[in-house]
Amino acid sequence: MTDNNEVQALKEKGNESFKEGKYLEATLYYSRALALDPKNYTLFSNRSAAFLKSHQYYFAHDDAQQTIRLQPTWAKGYFRKGEVEAATFNFEDAVLSFRCALELQPGDATITEALSRTTFAMNREKKASEQVPWLGAGVGIVLGVSIVMVDQLLTASPSISHPILMAIITMVVALFGFALAKGYRYYLDCQRKSLMDPPPDLMKNTAAEDAGASQTANSEKTNHQRYSKAQARYKFRKGKT
Repeated sequence: MTDNNEVQALKEKGNESFKEGKYLEATLYYSRALALDPKNYTLFSNRSAAFLKSHQYYFAHDDAQQTIRLQPTWAKGYFRKGEVEAATFNFEDAVLSFRCALELQPGDATITEALSRTTFAMNREKKASEQVPWLGAGVGIVLGVSIVMVDQLLTASPSISHPILMAIITMVVALFGFALAKGYRYYLDCQRKSLMDPPPDLMKNTAAEDAGASQTANSEKTNHQRYSKAQARYKFRKGKT
């Protein structure tokens, strides 16, 4: 049977820790309360916010989804989900989550502001993805032209004298700049996507290592026993002869 008084007391302690900036401490209080009342969607919502402040994005997102599963008509569940997605640069998903929250709670100023801010960030990132590679190509063109100009002006016998060769060098450097900028954007996107990856299961790895060590010990014990029996037979035959 759920002790509502204890659950409420733990929730209030979690809220106090959250207000004081002790986010990990807050998650512990909320977790203890959830152990007593595992279907309390407000606790999942609060713990999601605490995990988000602790940069534990995977757990924050999971708690937000659990909030929605338990209470699909509560706007805050979608708002929590959108907050995590926006913080991890998943702006398109965040916009959808904030829209769902706004449908359930029309006119809410906090949700409206979050939706507007996230939509702006989404459009900015789309433009950056399109423009950065071409910006790299532009820098490459400038660098290529500079190489040609330096060769022409500062050397007694320029090695890049043919116009076609000048154009080829400029194009190659421009393509290199484009590829470098494109690669940087790809790396950045991969880094951002990894923010939502689940943390490594250290307990599982430890259990696997313990199992491997136990198997090795048993194998060595078996081999040792066999070796001992062989030695016994050898000694017996030697004594008999």
